[in-house]
Amino acid sequence: MIKKPYINQNPIKINRALISVFDKTNVVCLAQSLTNLGVEILSTGGTAKALRDADIPVTDVSDYTKFPEIMDGRVKTINPLVGGGILGLRDKHSVDAKENDIQWIDLVVCNLYPFSETISREDCDLALAIENVDIGGPTMIRSAAKNVGWVCVAVDPSDYSSIIDELQSGEISFEARKQLSTKAFGHTAQYDTIIHNYLKDNNLSDDLSLTFEKHSEMRYGENPHQSAASYKIPGNNEPNVLNATIHQGKQLSYNNIMDADGALACVREFDKPACVVVKHSNPCGVASGGDLLDVYNRAFNADSLSAFGGIIALNRTCTKAVAEEISKIFVEIVLAPNFEPEALVIFKKKKKLRVLEIGEFGKRSPKIEVRNVDGGLLVQDTDTNILTKEHLNTVTKAQPSEQNIETALFTWKVLRHAKSNGILIAKDNTTVGLGAGQVSRVDAVHMALRKGGDNVRGGVLASDAFFPFRDSIEAIKDSGIKVVVQPGGSIRDQEVIDACNEYEIAMIFTETRCFKH
Repeated sequence: MIKKPYINQNPIKINRALISVFDKTNVVCLAQSLTNLGVEILSTGGTAKALRDADIPVTDVSDYTKFPEIMDGRVKTINPLVGGGILGLRDKHSVDAKENDIQWIDLVVCNLYPFSETISREDCDLALAIENVDIGGPTMIRSAAKNVGWVCVAVDPSDYSSIIDELQSGEISFEARKQLSTKAFGHTAQYDTIIHNYLKDNNLSDDLSLTFEKHSEMRYGENPHQSAASYKIPGNNEPNVLNATIHQGKQLSYNNIMDADGALACVREFDKPACVVVKHSNPCGVASGGDLLDVYNRAFNADSLSAFGGIIALNRTCTKAVAEEISKIFVEIVLAPNFEPEALVIFKKKKKLRVLEIGEFGKRSPKIEVRNVDGGLLVQDTDTNILTKEHLNTVTKAQPSEQNIETALFTWKVLRHAKSNGILIAKDNTTVGLGAGQVSRVDAVHMALRKGGDNVRGGVLASDAFFPFRDSIEAIKDSGIKVVVQPGGSIRDQEVIDACNEYEIAMIFTETRCFKH
C-alpha cells in the first residue's frame, strides 16, 4: 500500500532566506528585520546590491553554490543547491541534503519582472519579449509554494510586515504559510497567462487563458445581498473606467462601473463632439454635433425623465458651461477625457457626484469580450463593425435624403449599445425614442414611439434585427416617420417592403445585425 503524502502543519523557524525581487518595495526593511532575528540571507544581482548598500550582511547565491552566474544571467538560481534547499522535506531528505552539502532555505522572497510592462513598450518585438521571460524566479516561487509544510514564500511586499510580526515569536504558522503559498501560485499563474496571451494568435481557436488583478472591493453587487469586487487586466493602461482618475464622489459601485463602461463604449463611436446619457445599461439620450453644450442639452432633453440618476459621458473636455448645466440635475457619474479646472470647481458643490477623468480616447479597438455561463464562458469579438453609406441599400420606391442617411448611420452607432430587441428613433443626430430589451420587436416599436411622442415625426427608425412581420410598419404608418433602417434577411422581407411602399416610407437594409444581449 502506497503511503499517503504528509504535510507538516507545525510552525517552522526561519534560519535562512533567499531574497531576489524585481519590486524592491520595503525589501531593505524586511532584510534588516530578518538580520536582527539572526536569519542568514542569500541574494542575487540587484537585490544583493541594494541590501549591501544598506549595510545588511548578504551572501551571493553564486558564492553559496560555488557556481557563477552564466549566460548573461540566464542561469544563476537554477542549481540543485538552491532547488534542493527549497524543495527538500526536512523530516525525510536530511540525509540527501547532508551528503550533497545542501543547506535548507526556509524563506523565499521573490517577485517577477512585470512581463506586461515589456510587451507594452513601443519597441517591443518577439525577441525582446522572450528575453524578458523569467525562468529562475518562477521556479523558486513554485518550489517554495509546493513545499508549504517546511518553507514560507512571499511575493507581495504588503505581506512582509505580517511575516516579521509572526517571526517575533520565533516561528511562522502553517496557516500563514498556506495563505502565502496560495498567493504565490496565483502570482506565477498570472505571469504565465500574460506570456501565453502575448504569444498566441488573437483568435478563438486556442484554449483561452484569463488573469486579472483585484481593482477594488465593493459594498455589494447588483443588489445588496450580492457580494462583489472589480478586477482589471494586469498591465493594462488603456483609457477605461477602471483606470480613470476619480476627482470626487464615493467609490464606484458594481452598477456604476457597468453603466459607466457602457456609456464610454457608446460615446467612443463618435468623431464629432458627442454626449451619451446611460440609465441601467441603455443609452436613453445621445446627441452629436459641433458645440458640446448644445450636444449635451440635446442628449439630456431626448429623455430627461430617464436621465435622472443616470451616467453622462462626453468625448470632449468638459467645460465650465457644460458643468453648470449638468449641476442643475441629479446624475450619478460624469465622465470625460478631461475637465476644465472651473468645471471641477462647479462639480465640487455636488458631493455625491462621481467625476471620472478617462484621459484621451478614440474609437474602440477590436478585442474579445467574456461572459460567464454556468460551467464555463462565452467569448466573442467585440462588435466594432463600422457601417458606412456604401453598406446601405435602399429597397423601397421612396428614397432617403442625404440627411436621413446621416441620421441612419447615427442610429446604428447608438443602437448597437442598447439591449435587444432594440428599436431607436432619431433625427438631427439626436435620439428621440428608444425601445430596448423587449421580447417582441413590435413591442419595442411601440415603446420607442411612446418615448418619442410627437418628436418622432420626421425621424428615422432603426431596428437591430430584421422585422419578422409587417406589424411594426403598421405601427408607425401614422407617426410621421419616413425612413426605416433594418438589417433585412427575413423570409417575409418582401411583405415588410410592400408595407413601406404602401405608406410611402423609405426602407434601408444594412445587411448586418447589431444585437446586444
